[in-house]
Amino acid sequence: MWVNEKASEQLSVYVRFIYLVFTALLLVSAVTVNASTNNTVASELVPATGALLYHTDMKSSSSVAGWIMEGDAQVAFHDGWMEMYSPEKAAHHVFWCPHDFPESFIASWEVQNLAIDSGLLIVFFAAQGEKGEDIFDSSLPARDGTFTQYTEGKIKSYHISYYANVAHEPGRVHANLRKNNTFSLLQSGGEGIPTQSTAIHRLKLIKQGAHIRLFIDERKVIDYVDDQALINGVDTGAALGSGKIGLRQMQWSHFRYRNFAVWEIAD
Repeated sequence: MWVNEKASEQLSVYVRFIYLVFTALLLVSAVTVNASTNNTVASELVPATGALLYHTDMKSSSSVAGWIMEGDAQVAFHDGWMEMYSPEKAAHHVFWCPHDFPESFIASWEVQNLAIDSGLLIVFFAAQGEKGEDIFDSSLPARDGTFTQYTEGKIKSYHISYYANVAHEPGRVHANLRKNNTFSLLQSGGEGIPTQSTAIHRLKLIKQGAHIRLFIDERKVIDYVDDQALINGVDTGAALGSGKIGLRQMQWSHFRYRNFAVWEIAD
């Protein structure tokens, strides 16, 4: 009887040991699965590029044929770059790519500051008339680079200010995402281009439906989902869809640009 009880106890210990080992293996498996899932999610945060929709190297006047300048400004071409500036620093200006882009895209371009004393850079995107018109439709008021024509006028868009060093905000660190034509601040993000930097910087703008992100040199600066119409008591409307992209400079800016490209987002 004692032998049977001892054997039963040993068997019970053995069963418990097997159970603990099995449980441990299950936990390890669960952690592995979760880690794999998290890695998969992380890799999907930045979507892959699909078909190339548009590209210009910006090396010559022919490379930006069709682009439209609004405001008293000029472009010049040197050493494989397009420089943009206003003579005598007279006026703010916007240089529009003539193509319309879908509601989801990835755009990239390179910039370099040639005048670090002052300036401000903005990218407009998803720009359309209030009623869905092309922004160059003759029924819309003419624009000459005056800021309020873009932020509170008859066209809608998003814009991100990714470099800012002006009298009312000297050495501003953060980038801002706004929605027009209500000029609503959606997000004050991370540091834009450092105000005293003369390095070459690569911009990547991702609009994935209502999800907007901007990266500078692979560093995320803006990450926002436009799914709340009411911002600070103002009805900004639904998320904006397709439209045009424009590069804006305040009158004191003198930057150069190259390799502007826009892709579809891969499925």
